[in-house]
Amino acid sequence: MNLLEPFSQPVYVSQPLLPGIEELTKLVKLIWDSKQLTNNGKMVQQLEKELAEFLHVPYLSLFCNGTVALQLACQVLRLSGEVITTPFTFAATVHALAWNHLKPVFCDIEEDTFNMNPDLVESLITPETSALFPVHVFGRPCNVVKLQDVAERNGLKVLYDAAHAFGVKINGQDIASFGDVSMFSFHATKIYHTVEGGALTFNHPYLKERADSLKNFGIRGTDHVAEPGSNGKLNELQAAVGILLLDKVPEEIARRKEITALYRQMLSDVPGIKTMKESENVFANYPYFVIQIDKKEYGLSRDELYEKLKEYNIITRKYFYPLCSNFPCYRDLPSADRQRLPVANRIAETVLALPLYGQLPHSAVEKICTIIRSLR
Repeated sequence: MNLLEPFSQPVYVSQPLLPGIEELTKLVKLIWDSKQLTNNGKMVQQLEKELAEFLHVPYLSLFCNGTVALQLACQVLRLSGEVITTPFTFAATVHALAWNHLKPVFCDIEEDTFNMNPDLVESLITPETSALFPVHVFGRPCNVVKLQDVAERNGLKVLYDAAHAFGVKINGQDIASFGDVSMFSFHATKIYHTVEGGALTFNHPYLKERADSLKNFGIRGTDHVAEPGSNGKLNELQAAVGILLLDKVPEEIARRKEITALYRQMLSDVPGIKTMKESENVFANYPYFVIQIDKKEYGLSRDELYEKLKEYNIITRKYFYPLCSNFPCYRDLPSADRQRLPVANRIAETVLALPLYGQLPHSAVEKICTIIRSLR
């Protein structure tokens, strides 16, 4: 294989983990025989139980997707006024606040983790603040101790966007156990998925009860509608995919760890290319392999490298760009001022996610790295 020739087929930034078609067909047959395709059927009930055990949390509720899960999490926690969050995240994070008529207050991020900087949070708290809404960016845990301390001293709720952090642990404790509520995305691009889907995890039974009610139109019991709800239920077919994939997660993470190590090894000495380091005391899940590009040292900007790699059929992602705070719908907020978010704005213009998934051949990684090295 000529390492400097374009790939014959596109190599995308992600590829879904899939169950065997025969084992999926067996579960689909059971669903067909039951005649129940949705409305909290046996597959959903089984998956909720297995996921709660896998994530070591007492309570979990499944949703049709992570965005709806976040929207309803704000309702579950009865948030109001202002919520402090990060601009360096996927649009769904901040949109969930806007859909609940909550005002996002953007906090700048840390240089090394890309997560919300806990040392800046307290200065943003006002009498209108009801919660902190951090994101475990690229599966890398936030400083949960500092954030919880700030929240407790100021009487705030903590809602975590853990979309990227499925299976991550801090000092042996699952990421799902921190804060009041955590949201996981089960979109097909994630390490673990249900094609489309999501979940909320809780430490208190009342929160699960309310989430289960809100995702089912606010219905409690057979003939009582307690409050305005929505339709956020996961269906049986998607739950079946989730059941079959759960056992495959450890192997998928192990493969991604190997690929990540290979990327780091091959790019470690390239001037102008910076890779993220491992976090101490963290069991990582390796959802993305992200590099930062310094144009002065590398010779190309992030955007130039992004375009060049497409010529080689390497499809990368400028993740997260643009910043949420620079969206037209949020950029007029006082907290969205670029001068108040210098780190986030700088990082958003330099990061690039390279292809990473369990089935990616090591030879493809070597070719990608060789091409990156040759372009400077």
